[in-house]
Amino acid sequence: MGLRKFSFHSRALIAALLLAIQPFALPAQSPPELPDPGKTSLSRDQQIQLGLQASGEVYKQMPVLKESSAVTQYIQSLGKKLQEVIPPDRSWPYRFQVVEQKEINAFAIPGGPIFINVGTIQAADTEAELVGVMAHEMSHVYMQHSAKQMAKAQWTGLLAGIAGAIIPQSGLGGLARMGIQFGAGTVMMKYSRGDEAQADAVGAIIMYKAGYDPQAMADFFTKLEKKYGSGGPQFLSDHPNPGNRQASIQKEIRDWPRKNYLASSEAFTRARKEAEGIKAYSGEEIAQGAKQGQWAQQNRQNGSIPADLPASAPSEAGAEMASVSYSQVRPSANYRQANLEGFTISYPDNWKTGGSASSFVVAPPSAVSQSAVAYGAIITAAPTASSDSLDQATKQVVNAIQSENQGVRVSGGASRITANGLEGRSLYLSGSSPIQENGRALPERDWVVVLPRAQGGVTYLVFIAPERDFSQLEPTYRKMLESLRLR
Repeated sequence: MGLRKFSFHSRALIAALLLAIQPFALPAQSPPELPDPGKTSLSRDQQIQLGLQASGEVYKQMPVLKESSAVTQYIQSLGKKLQEVIPPDRSWPYRFQVVEQKEINAFAIPGGPIFINVGTIQAADTEAELVGVMAHEMSHVYMQHSAKQMAKAQWTGLLAGIAGAIIPQSGLGGLARMGIQFGAGTVMMKYSRGDEAQADAVGAIIMYKAGYDPQAMADFFTKLEKKYGSGGPQFLSDHPNPGNRQASIQKEIRDWPRKNYLASSEAFTRARKEAEGIKAYSGEEIAQGAKQGQWAQQNRQNGSIPADLPASAPSEAGAEMASVSYSQVRPSANYRQANLEGFTISYPDNWKTGGSASSFVVAPPSAVSQSAVAYGAIITAAPTASSDSLDQATKQVVNAIQSENQGVRVSGGASRITANGLEGRSLYLSGSSPIQENGRALPERDWVVVLPRAQGGVTYLVFIAPERDFSQLEPTYRKMLESLRLR
């Protein structure tokens, strides 16, 4: 009976106590803040310059919608809205362009340029889904994933071309080490699952601060995975699922203060409808057009190329070099030894050396310009995955060389070779020499030898000469190979 006589004053006291302890039970929610992106070995200016260089390649390789297009202007307006929520001291000179490609894809280039395929705009059901893709790409730039990729890239010693740059950081070689590859009608980025998880998390914060529901980003990725599976668009290959995106983003945002998110806009509806009427090309068509120089011309005529974009880097053949005769490069019968941390090698004493153990050049002085090697050898150390066989590693070496040198062809298959008791792989490539005669590049022959290292990875050598002189130099190259000692 006593419980039934529980007084009004007692109930009021308990209610007051509950109100008093509520702040301790349910702490106030605070909005998310963008993380510190950390540091990289590349400065901000270096990343911006590499980004401008890569952008120049995009305009040669792909059809880009002109600046005056309503779709481009809409994408740029969204990009500006997202950029405004990033602190100025951590922002980048973002610029947003639309690629006239059917396939679903988007990619970010170091320093700020972001490209979104027409197919991606068409595939988005809401503005928030499209914003999710853009915020995700902006996060790759914000977190400097490409620059960090360069520091840990697999092919750290890859030069910009067989007859290309001696300095590994110049030319397209620097872009490849940042995980940027051009080819097959697309630009391929190589991000780890850790990078993807981070871009999801940071992208969610950007979306939230701009007023969009972060869940839409995960919804779009999940929709693509369900629709296409493992054989999906390049977008899914470039952006591997770091795990359960839905669950991860839900966990990320669950403690953020609630807000009324922006609904899909009429501007999105108009832009999506406009995108449906744009002439878009398949990846195969784009690759073919790039070979014919179609897109560079079209982009110039349409005014698609930004006025402040600098001229792109020299073509894959490297800098032109005046005619060099065999008599100028004839190797001496006397040899000296180069002793580096990873290897030793003997070479003719009238040739010169340069570089480091990760990328070393031996060449006649008259056959070397500031950016090209016409005769000699390039020796490169390259890590490989522990599961890679020597044959797989050789394919990776050849693919990496070809990806940076259009027109380089494999002459026959790889064969076994033994050098100082080490079994390796040997094959020949053909391409264009930097040496010009009568306005034309001489044909070039390149001998590639891939050898395993005891501590893992491989060392590969590329012996270079114009086709006309290769047979005369081959005995010297074989003697150099036999003298090689890996450590």
